[in-house]
Amino acid sequence: MPVSSVARGHWVFGVVAVAAVAAACAEPREGTPTLAAFDEAAWAPPREADIPADSLGASIKRGLYLLRFTPESLPAYAPGGMRCTSCHQEDGLKATAAPLTGSHSRFPKYMPRSGAVVTLADRVNYCITRSLAGSVLPVGSREMTDILAYFAFISRDVPVGAKMAGANGLIAMKDTLVGDAARGKAKYETTCVVCHQVDGAGNGAIPPLWGPRSYSIGASMSREERAASFISHNMPQTAPGTLTAQESFDLAAYVNSQPRPDSPGKENDWPMGGAPKDVPYATKGHEPYRAPATLVPRARPADAIVPNPRSARGDKGTK
Repeated sequence: MPVSSVARGHWVFGVVAVAAVAAACAEPREGTPTLAAFDEAAWAPPREADIPADSLGASIKRGLYLLRFTPESLPAYAPGGMRCTSCHQEDGLKATAAPLTGSHSRFPKYMPRSGAVVTLADRVNYCITRSLAGSVLPVGSREMTDILAYFAFISRDVPVGAKMAGANGLIAMKDTLVGDAARGKAKYETTCVVCHQVDGAGNGAIPPLWGPRSYSIGASMSREERAASFISHNMPQTAPGTLTAQESFDLAAYVNSQPRPDSPGKENDWPMGGAPKDVPYATKGHEPYRAPATLVPRARPADAIVPNPRSARGDKGTK
């Protein structure tokens, strides 16, 4: 059957339209912002004083206070002595302490530790279940929504996919050294004990560094290099940056050799292999690196596991 002139016109128009869209995607028009145009040095995150006085602002402020007072606000989910700002200092804005700025623009993303693409809410729950040794916070809860509202607020004007401070968590140490726990113990007793106490139990808002109320073996801080980075760039609080790299690794080795909560399901981490060398527990193709002598069992182990996303068709967790 011959093609009518109208049908032929529709076909030609469709081809031209597709070509135009492809060209627009490949070559942005003059003046169109690109990721390269984002100047982090010229950008500053909004702060508490900038929170609007409306319903959204109320949610943002609740999210901020959940970060500051996590165990007090969420005792059923974070019953220990850690709070979000124990690691994400200065309300998640400090560049050397795993800043949360821009996090809203980085998810969903693939996480090698999970072997799956995860949402920002999942990432929050990894922190709660591992770094706070708590239980999964319901994704649909007001509390989770408030936390995510705060993350969106401090990510304002950060373009999707922009690389900035915090994109990879803590700053990588320039030298990967081997810590000495004995030297670390001696340094701890002269430098850290005034805040974190002899038994590492902390004091009030000062977080416990080991024991049942501290971070679990599944937390990033349980890795020697990650802990050394945090110590090197942020401790002691009265004189950050004064410790040598070796002293930081020594302190990390000592602190991470102490008893701490277990992390249920940790053996399933890095399901594709490739776990970092200093992960202190066994995973696929990886032997434990300096595992702590004692792990404290979790009261509700099933509640401490963040499941990978599942298909709506009933398939197993997606990759």
